[in-house]
Amino acid sequence: MQPNIMMKKNIPASKASLVLFLCQMISALDVPLDSKLLEELSQPPTITQQSPKDYIVDPRENIVIQCEAKGKPPPSFSWTRNGTHFDIDKDAQVTMKPNSGTLVVNIMNGGKAEAYEGVYQCTARNERGAAISNNIVIRPSRSPLWTKEKLEPNHVREGDSLVLHCRPPVGLPPPIIFWMDNAFQRLPQSERVSQGLNGDLYFSNVQPEDTREDYICYARFNHTQTIQQKQPISVKVFSMDSLNDTIAANLSDTDIYGAKPVTERQPILLTPTGSTSTKVELRGNVLLLECIAAGLPTPVIRWIKEGGELPANRTFFENFKKTLKIIDVSEADSGNYKCIARNTLGSVHHIISVTVKAAPYWITAPRNLVLSPGEDGTLICRANGNPKPNISWLANGVPIAIAPEDPSRKVDGDTIIFSHVQERSSAVYQCNASNEFGYLLANAFVNVLAEPPRILTPANKLYQVIADSPALLDCAYFGSPKPEIEWFKGVKGSILRGNEYVFHDNGTLEIPVAQKDSTGTYTCVARNELGKIQNEVQLEVKDPTMIIKQPEYKVIQRYGQVSFECIIKHDSTLLPTVVWLKDSDELPDDERFLVGKDNLTIMNVTDKDDGTYTCIVNTTLDSVSASAVLTVVAAPPTPAIIYARPNPPFDLELTGQLERSVELSWIPGDENNSPITNFVIEYEDGLHEPGVWHYQTEVPGTQTTVQLKLSPYVNYSFRVIAVNEIGRSQPSEPSEQYLTKSANPDENPSNVQGTGSEPDNLVITWESLKGFQSNGPGLQYKVSWRQKDVDDEWTSVIVANVSKYIVSGTPTFVPYEIKVQALNDLGYAPEPSEVIGHSGEDLPMVAPGNVQVHVINSTLAKVHWDTVPLKTVRGHLQGYKVYYWKVQSLSRRSRRHVEKNILTFRGNKTFGMLPGLEPYSSYKLNVRVVNGKGEGPASPDKVFKTPEGVPSSPSFLKITNPTLDSLTLEWGSPTHPNGVLISYTLKFQPINNTHELGPLVEIRIPANESSLVLKNLNYSTRYKFYFNAQTSVGSGTQITEEAVTIMDEAGILRPAVGAGKAMASRQVDIATQGWFIGLMCAVALLILILLIVCFIRRNKGGKYPVKEKEDAHADPEIQPMKEDDGTFGEYSDAEDHKPLKKGSRTPSDRTVKKEDSDDSLVDYGEGVNGQFNEDGSFIGQYSGKKEKEPAEGNESSEAPSPVNAMNSFV
Repeated sequence: MQPNIMMKKNIPASKASLVLFLCQMISALDVPLDSKLLEELSQPPTITQQSPKDYIVDPRENIVIQCEAKGKPPPSFSWTRNGTHFDIDKDAQVTMKPNSGTLVVNIMNGGKAEAYEGVYQCTARNERGAAISNNIVIRPSRSPLWTKEKLEPNHVREGDSLVLHCRPPVGLPPPIIFWMDNAFQRLPQSERVSQGLNGDLYFSNVQPEDTREDYICYARFNHTQTIQQKQPISVKVFSMDSLNDTIAANLSDTDIYGAKPVTERQPILLTPTGSTSTKVELRGNVLLLECIAAGLPTPVIRWIKEGGELPANRTFFENFKKTLKIIDVSEADSGNYKCIARNTLGSVHHIISVTVKAAPYWITAPRNLVLSPGEDGTLICRANGNPKPNISWLANGVPIAIAPEDPSRKVDGDTIIFSHVQERSSAVYQCNASNEFGYLLANAFVNVLAEPPRILTPANKLYQVIADSPALLDCAYFGSPKPEIEWFKGVKGSILRGNEYVFHDNGTLEIPVAQKDSTGTYTCVARNELGKIQNEVQLEVKDPTMIIKQPEYKVIQRYGQVSFECIIKHDSTLLPTVVWLKDSDELPDDERFLVGKDNLTIMNVTDKDDGTYTCIVNTTLDSVSASAVLTVVAAPPTPAIIYARPNPPFDLELTGQLERSVELSWIPGDENNSPITNFVIEYEDGLHEPGVWHYQTEVPGTQTTVQLKLSPYVNYSFRVIAVNEIGRSQPSEPSEQYLTKSANPDENPSNVQGTGSEPDNLVITWESLKGFQSNGPGLQYKVSWRQKDVDDEWTSVIVANVSKYIVSGTPTFVPYEIKVQALNDLGYAPEPSEVIGHSGEDLPMVAPGNVQVHVINSTLAKVHWDTVPLKTVRGHLQGYKVYYWKVQSLSRRSRRHVEKNILTFRGNKTFGMLPGLEPYSSYKLNVRVVNGKGEGPASPDKVFKTPEGVPSSPSFLKITNPTLDSLTLEWGSPTHPNGVLISYTLKFQPINNTHELGPLVEIRIPANESSLVLKNLNYSTRYKFYFNAQTSVGSGTQITEEAVTIMDEAGILRPAVGAGKAMASRQVDIATQGWFIGLMCAVALLILILLIVCFIRRNKGGKYPVKEKEDAHADPEIQPMKEDDGTFGEYSDAEDHKPLKKGSRTPSDRTVKKEDSDDSLVDYGEGVNGQFNEDGSFIGQYSGKKEKEPAEGNESSEAPSPVNAMNSFV
């Protein structure tokens, strides 16, 4: 008996126990895919990787011939060349990779590729057998030059046919041919002008615009990335008009002249020639048939297969239908293919008889066989081909006829039969199937193992199931011979038998209906003649989860409240989760929906809440659900027209099917009293995304047909959704399916980028095309790159199912030109645009030099540096970073914790400003260049110092010990002296009860003082103090404070002395003194008399003599005196001449109330020091305008009396 087993590695152990190999025979030995087990078992060699049979190599690069194999013990490797042993130790240019059979031929160090042409075969051998590789034919690629030839110009008459021969040099592999002009632009091709499969350029008929001297044929040899160019070919087309002009110039007027006009001709075939030809192609290849015809008008080509149809989905027309392409041909494609060339004058045809042969292909390839001693088995090798292939067997790489005898082995054609095998029967057998078109070689080993039983399921594995459901307990095992499996419940229980259990061949015990009493320990025992082993697993049976109170159908009025209940019962050891759904989707994100422990409540119900609500309860072992419908009705319900969503459209029909479009029509459903506004058309791609519907387009509600644009290689189904103001209908039933033909991709990947993740790589990324954008099967990407500004050829790889490719071994940070082109089995997308990327960055190499610091002021400095050479940046220059930190303060000489500041200057700058420095301090700085990788080395530390600045305000100012005439001031030195303190300045001035400020007094105090006693102040007076510190640079910020001297007991005024020239004092309020009240009454009476006299005199036209005297005395209100020298100053207050309003009077508090006039006597002070003259005029001084801000100079604090202020009104 014989099993066929394919051994694989790298399978997770957790899944290994569930996976068994398929066998050819029922009694074959199964080997679980347990990685640890496979490592321990002996195994004959298996070839895992080898070079292709026909291996064309680049003669400029090292030749790498791959041969990798696995086995236990690890195999050794040997090679043959042209059928004889190849001793690599005798060839200095050839080495074998360690732990591998791969050969490396060193061509780049003096070897010649031509010397290593030949047929190579690798043998991998260990103690259990030998596996061999295919015959690997090594041939260096060739790109020979064009043979020199003298090309004569082609002179052709308009309308004639023309063939420009390319005849490229024979290369290996054959070159790709294309025609271009001197400007490296591809020559335009059409139905009239096209390139044949042999590379020649065919003109069905020439036109005058075909005249040119630069028809150039190019041959591109992809393997060596070289392009060869043929000498330019000249074509001159003579038109009929030019011929007539030439003839007319040479004949007399009486001669009859005129060339014949362009003659139309029926088609003739330029290739192939004759009426018939033959073509042989191999199964699985691409069949290309070509017909190119001459004629005027240009013929049109049509293809048919005699006696049959062209195969659907595998037939393509290229080169303006001149080439018939059938992919993946089979023997059924043999037959006669007719091409017909036709124009308005006739037609011509050619029949190509196609025969499809077949290289050998597998029907049943031999598969690895694992047997136990004494077992039977078979190896089967079946292949087909045309002609039928010959089957031959080898054992350990030697023809089986001359291999060592094995009594357990018998060869019967394509089958080897093994009987009663022993361990020595282990070997590797090779099956060779060959015919004239090729061969197949397959290795299959026979591995005879004698192994005691092993159980692969983890010990004490816990299984949990819900009651009344099946329980599957695993017992994955291996042994040779195959062990017998028995199950027991409990450690010492009896063997399990009967219909209540199912015993699977892989060792699994199934309990079809597990009950609570099924809980417990189960023991699996595996035994064969070499031993016995057992394993225990645990089973827990849980109570099922149930919804004991389900949500119920509800009808609720609009804007009401509704609640659905969902009360559950579950196993106490399981943790349930409850999820609510609306119409099979998540609940709306709305605060009106309140989910409780056992219910769902909806507040303020609206029409949108109408639907089906489902409660789903999940545990780790089971899930249950219950649903209820909510119907929202109007409140109160009144008979009305029912508006509803439209019914779905029906009777969808596809017509006018084309490659890129189709017409869809449908019949609308009932609109349910709300007109249909539009139809939404969706499509499903059954080929790439079955079951997923995508938006296609939408049309107005009055339209029931639409022309839809389609993409190639998509299996379309369509459905239609009607929309009205109420909502969307249910989708219609899907239309019939329509599979569009495959085509080349229309577009290339987007967002192509090139960056480096490491200094020596280039990471090329792109956004992959969607499934429907592939336009055909076999979507891949051609990734190309070359170093920019270096005369390098493009390097390309083709990858699939990825959106990233990493190029290793690149120089650090150099620009690359990158492009990514999509392709599929039908061809390439249009040529992609190039993008510029860069390989990986590395940290900058050098630090900026010539670092200089220019200190601008005490808080600002300017730093200069020289830029580093760009080649040392080794990345995108992002800028420069300046690290700077304070070392110490020069005034305090104390160090502190160093806190580094960092300023970044973007771009290639060479200077920067450092703001916010502390005055009178010592700093250090360095500069570093920054790129995308990080920072470079730091420049040497540069030391600089900031000059002195103005100090901060004193830390405090306290005023203590107030007496009748003194105050004590105490202060603290500035927190930030910002230099050497030289003194303090104290300014102070009195404040009266109207908050006016008196004259300012300034005192200079030595820097070493911290207190001062001010004496000779006015008693009961408020003073305002201004205090600041000075360095040699200037004064700092001042601090202010206010204080009041105390009042004596007698309340008697004392003269102010010693506190300045004059100080405004807060005197005792005289408004309550008797003498002052009598004086004010007399003044008021006098003013009243003066007003009456003035009124009488004006009525008589006279002049009041007192006024004349006042004019003669130059009233100080009009000519105020300067305070410093007693001279008169300029008049400054126009408001002083406003007349006194009727009813104005001086109140008892010695102020004039402010009514219509803007003036107030309060503004002029409180003192009454003036006197009346004999004529009633007031004699006194007017001290000038009021002071509202602190005064800088010493000014008089005297204020005029109210009577003096009124003098200006008379």
